[in-house]
Amino acid sequence: MSHARSHASRRTVLALAAGAALAGLAVPALAAGTADKHSAAADHTRHTTAKPTVVLVHGAWADSSSWGDVVNRLQAQGYPVLALANPLRGLAQDSAYLESRLNGITGPVVLVGHSYGGAVITEAAAHVPNVKALVYVAGFAPAENESIGALTAKYPGSHATPDALNVVPYDTGGTKGVDIYIKPDKFRDVFAAALPQRQTNTLAAVQRPIDAGAFDETATAAAWETIPSWYLVTRDDHAIPPATQRFMAERAHAHTTEVTAPHAVMLTRPDAVTDIIRSAATATR
Repeated sequence: MSHARSHASRRTVLALAAGAALAGLAVPALAAGTADKHSAAADHTRHTTAKPTVVLVHGAWADSSSWGDVVNRLQAQGYPVLALANPLRGLAQDSAYLESRLNGITGPVVLVGHSYGGAVITEAAAHVPNVKALVYVAGFAPAENESIGALTAKYPGSHATPDALNVVPYDTGGTKGVDIYIKPDKFRDVFAAALPQRQTNTLAAVQRPIDAGAFDETATAAAWETIPSWYLVTRDDHAIPPATQRFMAERAHAHTTEVTAPHAVMLTRPDAVTDIIRSAATATR
């Protein structure tokens, strides 16, 4: 082989080696760039598809366990859920407590209230910017300066009349007041007529009372004026008359669904309750 040809061969080998080296550098760089794009896309997808936290607020004569079947369904669908223990001590106190809990939740919230719990979410949500939807499950949706007592009396049909209620004074050692219970023999009719008597006997025994003052305490804010709302009307309700529920739903311009169910609809129709919560969650995501 000639000296000149040997130099040419070496130049060719070096050029090929350099090309291979550059290609070796370019491939990881290209892969890294592609990975970054995929990672950014994944982050965007996670952000846009993340489910809101669903916060469930019970009302009088119930507790957070009443949401059990609804919680199971929502969790199975991937929703983070909090079933809050509502103190039932009065609208100002209960809504302040709820507001403090909501302020500790990061990300969007769908806020759900049953019965008196509806009044509590109505006031609390007015001060919490990450609440994106309100869901009233046979719940009170008072206007400013309106009480749940006045709403109950607006239309006839409630069986939660004085003869169905037990008035029980309490003394905590520093505070005196009056608690309201449903009488055990009236509980099934007022609260959960579609359930078996044996089950409602148990519910009557474990019911949580509400402070009597809560019935006359007026709301200071109405979050449904600015936050989209959904309302589940219960046609067989003996606690809050269906006519009252329809009035509140229409006034709030709520997305309204009606079901044949008693007041404790989360116990008798958990699928219907879950469906309306999911509708609110997907519409406001």
